[in-house]
Amino acid sequence: MNTQDLCCEVDHIHEDVVDRLGHRMPEDRKLEDVAELFKMFGDKTRARILCALSMEELCVCDLAALLGMNQSAISHQLRLLKAVRLVRCRKQGREVYYSLDDQHIQAIFAMAFTHVSEEEV
Repeated sequence: MNTQDLCCEVDHIHEDVVDRLGHRMPEDRKLEDVAELFKMFGDKTRARILCALSMEELCVCDLAALLGMNQSAISHQLRLLKAVRLVRCRKQGREVYYSLDDQHIQAIFAMAFTHVSEEEV
């Protein structure tokens, strides 16, 4: 498919549609937050961490062992994920356990896997 196939052949704006949707579009700040959220999903290491945490709450040591990485690298990624509220942590004694922040994150991750597992039609 070339670029011309992806554009309208006529320049016709459907004013009713543009007006209707213009009032429903979220503010730019919210869209920036959504873009930042998806950016976090766009890194393979963070995706691996999220995948592991979608199965079970894990401490940093276990995540590092599971992913074959050092704790410092895992902690760095977890800080980024925590900053955008994809993961949360709790301290138990001298260990820190991480889990997905809420069911929304679990659902987003599950839907992403469903999508990439679909066969092209």
